[in-house]
Amino acid sequence: MTNLRVVRAVIGVKRQQVPPTDDWQQLQLLAKTPEQRTYELIRPVVLFGQPASVRARETGVPQRTLYRQADAFDQRGMASLAPPSKVERHQQLPAPIRQAIIDLKREYPLLNTHEITTICWARFGQRPSPRTVKRILAEAPPAPPAARRFPPYHAFADPVAARLAIIRLHIEGWNSTSIAGYLEISRDTVYRTLQRWVAEGVAGLPDKPHARKDGPRKVDLRAIATVKELQENPGLGEWRVHAALKRLGIFLSPRTCGRILALNRKLYGLPQPAAAFKEPKPMPFAAQRRQQIWSVDLRYLDMHRLGGGHIYVISILDNYSRAILASGLSRTQDLTAYLLVLYAAIRQHGAPEVLVSDGGSVFKAKQALRIYEALGIRKEQIDRKQPWQNYIETTFNIMRRMADWDFGQATTWAELLAVHDQWVVDYNYQDHWAHRRRDEAARSPAAVLAWVHGRAFAPAALHRVFYATRFGRKVDRLGYVRFRHWRVYGERGVAGEHAAVWLYGEHLTVEFADEPLAQYRVSYQPDKRHLKAVTDPHLFETPHRSPQLPLWELGDGEWLRVLLMPEYAPRRRRPVGAEQPSLFALQEVGTGWVGRGNGRSGPQSSSRRSGAVACGRHAR
Repeated sequence: MTNLRVVRAVIGVKRQQVPPTDDWQQLQLLAKTPEQRTYELIRPVVLFGQPASVRARETGVPQRTLYRQADAFDQRGMASLAPPSKVERHQQLPAPIRQAIIDLKREYPLLNTHEITTICWARFGQRPSPRTVKRILAEAPPAPPAARRFPPYHAFADPVAARLAIIRLHIEGWNSTSIAGYLEISRDTVYRTLQRWVAEGVAGLPDKPHARKDGPRKVDLRAIATVKELQENPGLGEWRVHAALKRLGIFLSPRTCGRILALNRKLYGLPQPAAAFKEPKPMPFAAQRRQQIWSVDLRYLDMHRLGGGHIYVISILDNYSRAILASGLSRTQDLTAYLLVLYAAIRQHGAPEVLVSDGGSVFKAKQALRIYEALGIRKEQIDRKQPWQNYIETTFNIMRRMADWDFGQATTWAELLAVHDQWVVDYNYQDHWAHRRRDEAARSPAAVLAWVHGRAFAPAALHRVFYATRFGRKVDRLGYVRFRHWRVYGERGVAGEHAAVWLYGEHLTVEFADEPLAQYRVSYQPDKRHLKAVTDPHLFETPHRSPQLPLWELGDGEWLRVLLMPEYAPRRRRPVGAEQPSLFALQEVGTGWVGRGNGRSGPQSSSRRSGAVACGRHAR
């Protein structure tokens, strides 16, 4: 019995008979599929011609819906009763666009979805979404790369056709990177081709000559002549010539300067500077900010022609900006010469946090260490036989290229000073290699240093720090200063000005405006304080020399530069109880007295003065 019931359920049994009806509510319950409901809805309209408005009132379905479904039935028949099949969005794209997407991916697999959408918009005016492109490529994966529409750029026989291929791809919507990768060229070539096409049109496609066009040039006769003048110093290279020309208003690149230098060397047989490139090492005293670390050192000038012994350059450098803060020439390398430069640097720029030097005795003398401590400066020293750790050694190498040739041409001390001062100015205000990556306006050491100062000190406080070595004096009208019962000559041109006397060890230096005027050798008395002798005078040629020239030159025996002054006479004390005798003998007259010397008496003169005052009062 159970099996029979199952068989009947499988093959179907006679359906239960239901009486026919036209009630729409009942028909909705009997219809089991949407197709049956739609057919029963429009059957009176389609078969019997019932108006749609009447059928709409019977069923409650909008009249427009009945019209639409009846029209569809008239056109398509029973197929219109089935619901429309669901079509994916990416399948709704026109077939040409779908095929173009697949062909683009086959032609150049590196095209991404965003680029493909842009190309479709440029070619068909319709931009599919990136997701649509991904689904199309996922359903129909592109085959291996097909034949190329354009060969690589350099495979074209005609350059015009090669550039035209770039323009066509650009018009189709390809970006510069894809064009460069597809044609196997650089993006610069694509940019130049497109710029020429925009500016000149089709006329910009053919090759153009690379010859220089007529017009104003930077390398003119003035620039070449200036480079030739600078090249008289064989130590200058292309960078230093470039920096010097920039200060003169001639703007040439270092490479252009190098080509001019090479041309001049070929024409005039000039020597070429030796290039010694060394791999830079990490500097142990690199500064992180301005006025943080200073470097100091001295250099022996062995190329001068002045005679009379050695000449030294003592310079102080800021490690961050590479600016020369103070520098001076000296015949000696004693502590006085060093403190002159140190005093000038601190007076103008303040005190740093750290001072770096080598193991020179003048830099670590007791007096110098006391000054460092008083100014709050930490003294550091480079390793033994490692001069590269001191930043100023690099600056001295620059000095060798920039100024040694001029030092060798100087014949007087004044010319030597002028060369040194000019080098300091040129170095500070010309572009420095260390700042070549900075902005155009901040490539010189002076521009990098700018207005920043270290720890500032008042002039009086700074003088107290250097009191044991520096003494203030006033120059008399003949140019002498008096110091410890000695009268030594400084310079007549600064008469009436305040100068400084520096005394350390056996050297006494008279200085004005950070420039030494004269230097003497001294010897001390047994008390080690008073001077026993001042000898060996040496007068420097300075710009402070008096404009009034002497009538004749005085020899060493006629002009005493050093004079021993007598000691100040002590004041004599007046005896206690002594009576001052009168200057004139007094003679008594009547009740008053009359002085012989002046011809008038004391009381009488007093009364006369009183009468005069009274008469004057009545007269008024």
